[in-house]
Amino acid sequence: MSKTELEDDLRVTFERAAASVPLAPDLTLRATTGARRAQRRTGVAVGTAVAGVAVIAAAGFALRGGSGASLPEPAATPAPAVSSTAAVASAQSISGTWRPTKLDGYTTMKSARPEDPILTFNPDGTWTGSDGCNGISGTFTIGQRGEFTSKAAGQRLIECANVPHTTALNVAKRVAVDSKALRFYAGDGREVASYARTR
Repeated sequence: MSKTELEDDLRVTFERAAASVPLAPDLTLRATTGARRAQRRTGVAVGTAVAGVAVIAAAGFALRGGSGASLPEPAATPAPAVSSTAAVASAQSISGTWRPTKLDGYTTMKSARPEDPILTFNPDGTWTGSDGCNGISGTFTIGQRGEFTSKAAGQRLIECANVPHTTALNVAKRVAVDSKALRFYAGDGREVASYARTR
């Protein structure tokens, strides 16, 4: 039997088999509906893939700097949460006497003491005061943007519920003043002390 005769026999066999299978009444409808669904799924998948590639390409373009644009540099240190009414402090603007209203980690502000715990800042860059028990003094500097440094002079120590002014001043790296308060901030922007003006 030749190849052509074999192909003819197979075709006849398949046609007979197909003729013996009953047709379902909605076979054509199901076949075309399935084809349409497959087309929609393919279209959605292609659309999603194209959108994904576009997003990845845009992100890569931005990370490389795009057309010469550069991404902003991260801040070296966080800015302290300073009141919007606060002004950059100067030796002149903080001059006067202040009482503590809050010192980081210190909770016995209202204890009875032989003296009032106060600090007095002078325009010449010196400060004096009392921790409630002992006289204290030192020097300070304030930079153009409120950068603050302080150095305490030696002092005698009488024990009582001492208010740790000198600790707060040593930790402070920035100072700000507004109509209500004098505030000192650590290098990480955390408020370490606040004072209210007494005169």
